[in-house]
Amino acid sequence: MSSMIDDLLNPEFLPDKTEMVSLIQTHISIVFLADGFVYKIKKPVNFGFLDFSTLKKRHYYCHQEIILNRRLSKDIYIDVLPILYDGQNYRMGIGEGRIVEYAVKMKRLPDEMLMKSVFFRGELKGEHLKKVAQVLARFHQKASNSMNINKFGEPEIFKINTDENFAQIQKYIGTTIQKRDFNTLKQWTENFYHSNRPLFMNRIKSKKIRDCHGDLHMEHICLTENLPIFDCIEFNNRFRYTDTIADIAFLLMDLEYFEGNSLSENLWDFYKKIANEHDVNSLLAFYKIYRAIVRGKVNSFQLDDENIGMEKKKEAIEISRKYFRLAKSYIE
Repeated sequence: MSSMIDDLLNPEFLPDKTEMVSLIQTHISIVFLADGFVYKIKKPVNFGFLDFSTLKKRHYYCHQEIILNRRLSKDIYIDVLPILYDGQNYRMGIGEGRIVEYAVKMKRLPDEMLMKSVFFRGELKGEHLKKVAQVLARFHQKASNSMNINKFGEPEIFKINTDENFAQIQKYIGTTIQKRDFNTLKQWTENFYHSNRPLFMNRIKSKKIRDCHGDLHMEHICLTENLPIFDCIEFNNRFRYTDTIADIAFLLMDLEYFEGNSLSENLWDFYKKIANEHDVNSLLAFYKIYRAIVRGKVNSFQLDDENIGMEKKKEAIEISRKYFRLAKSYIE
């Protein structure tokens, strides 16, 4: 893997002319940033909820990524490119050799216009939030709904997600989460299911369970004219087939993680008026807690990635702890 990364950081081995190439790694992806394009390779990992363990699966999910993301960013996702090895070098989409990997090719969006960048500059305004709310509300209203999708709104089915979270977080107790906080979050979640089944079932009757985005945070929204929203969940339907409140809750939680609470409130006010949402505060809190726990878990996974250095792992520990503290704060 390291020799492939080294080769693909060389502009000669990429399909498009570029002066510079930089690298970002997550727990599931290797991302090459070139001047005009981004190339994303899926890591050969299996976390249970995500299985990229074979080349065939990675190829399939590359195509799924393009199909699903074109719903909210039509012109950004371009193609799936083969990565070839000729016995000496790895090349992307050019030359000859054996296909060893695949990459999703995307247009590069301006980093400075990502919602997170605009937020950190202190320039995120009500007009931005209103536009985001309009785009998301329209998307949620038009997103697919069916008998099969509705099942994922049932508390017994959604509980698979939360049970999985707590099972996978357990190994990080004492590192990224304290045992008492783990127990508090787990017990609160169990109690919520027991007390609120009618609330979940009413959301199904109201056709609020849709084929959503699934990973809706500020890094995935670009505040340019067409407002592309990208990098949705392609690898597991049960993370995308969800309550529309669970989708918007991710973005609200993300703003609150970075202490943008008033902006989160404004976004929610815009969204709930457009989407005609009423009396869902307890459900919104439930999904915010769920989303914060997911982010804490995902960042904890970086501790097990041998391709990530110690400094990055220390950073992941601090980020995870902050997400778990945020989850607990919603209960308090």
